[in-house]
Amino acid sequence: MRVLLASTAGAGHFGPLLPFIETLARRGDEPVLVIPPELEDRARSLGFPYRLSAEPPAQEVDAFWRRFPELAPSKAAILVAREFFGRLGTAAMLPALEEALRAWRPELILHEPCAYAAAVVAVRSGIPHAQVAISLAKIEGSALAAAAPALETYGEAVVAAIRGAPYLTRLPSSLDHSPFSKTERFRDPRPPAHPLPDWWNGAQGPLVYLTLGTVAGRLAVGPGAFRAILRAISELPVRVLLTVGAGVEASTLGELPDNTHLEPWVAQDDVLGTASVVVCHGGSGTVFGALAAGVPLVVIPLFADQQRNAELVVTAGAGVAIQPVRRSNRGIGPIDASMVARIRAAVISMLAEGNYRRQAQNVAREMSAAPEIEAVIAGVTGEARRRL
Repeated sequence: MRVLLASTAGAGHFGPLLPFIETLARRGDEPVLVIPPELEDRARSLGFPYRLSAEPPAQEVDAFWRRFPELAPSKAAILVAREFFGRLGTAAMLPALEEALRAWRPELILHEPCAYAAAVVAVRSGIPHAQVAISLAKIEGSALAAAAPALETYGEAVVAAIRGAPYLTRLPSSLDHSPFSKTERFRDPRPPAHPLPDWWNGAQGPLVYLTLGTVAGRLAVGPGAFRAILRAISELPVRVLLTVGAGVEASTLGELPDNTHLEPWVAQDDVLGTASVVVCHGGSGTVFGALAAGVPLVVIPLFADQQRNAELVVTAGAGVAIQPVRRSNRGIGPIDASMVARIRAAVISMLAEGNYRRQAQNVAREMSAAPEIEAVIAGVTGEARRRL
């Protein structure tokens, strides 16, 4: 079966599709990809046919991100779903998807939830489709409701079709109640972790993994957040691996502490195989990956779904959340010296208190008890064949 997989930009959006691509290939199916230019290198390395979608107009995107940090969280969430993904992203991706359908004639479409254009072409062509979750199901259901006014310009059936399509997630039901009627949970097989290079010249302290994902580092809040977190852990007897994402100049972070090594990107499974603590902003890819690996977290939520992910971590007992100061009804204030002591205390607590790791490992065991991804794919592809 030829399966088209579609993603918007960002490792957190494309990453959840990777195990599906690999599993489809092992089964003898034909994965074909539609992705934005930012993901071209990654798509090329996989060796499967791909097409590049257009990017939204740079002027509109710049204006969007200038407004974003100043908004209250609820307004920011609506703006992201409706304007960025629903309007700008859908319009940019649609032509490439239509060309891909004509050229490849796929029998099934798998897409991450923000790739709304994939659902549009699925409805128009009658091709079965399914969503691969990148976040909490409740958040993605709310995002769909927020994006609905933009999506309904492509037809009234689009939103209902997304709600009724299979929704595939690796999160356990105990932490993730789903509003999607066809929710299926799967076990995401973790590849063997490769040892990290000895970036710390023989030091053997616990490894603290610090990341703000692939987007936050480029925002105005990013450099200050990195500097504050590094100050918090610079004098602890730990090794720190800092990943900043593409496009972040190391010079904006100031002089790095002696215990810190910086990389633009490192394979997350390799890091989580040896990390003792993850310090992050609560992006879904990082949070869910850490939970699947049984690693406790210190979460400093900045925007989008990160507040809800922080709450999930706290509810599970797998870590703590450090809340940035919020300025009345506007967005977050800077992560500054006033937060350094709280971050340091949280990291020390994660290292000293074994219960956080035990709770994270409990979540990991529940996630690993879900059906194998092969079984979920077999069910989705089988249903697609019956519908066709």
